[in-house]
Amino acid sequence: MTVKNQRLFAIAMLSLLAQSSFAQGGGSTGINAATSSLTSYVDPVSTLILAIGAVVGLIGGVRVYIKWNAGDQDINKELMSWGGSCLFLVLVSVVIKAFFGV
Repeated sequence: MTVKNQRLFAIAMLSLLAQSSFAQGGGSTGINAATSSLTSYVDPVSTLILAIGAVVGLIGGVRVYIKWNAGDQDINKELMSWGGSCLFLVLVSVVIKAFFGV
């Protein structure tokens, strides 16, 4: 090996050693930061989903009431669709909190 090749080899080995030392501490730190950042968003998102469910419930209740007073015979389908959407939104909020352990 020539002196030039030895220098290049030494530089390459030093850079590999430096890369491996940087990678060991940075991985767990980044994952922990991402976990805490994601966990901080769970409560506001859950509250937002519950608020959307409340609005959907109010709109559905008014629509079912209007159909009922109009004498429409298809109230069951309307009630099940609006009630199902409200129930789905409430359950999604609970499942999100349980999934992230908040």
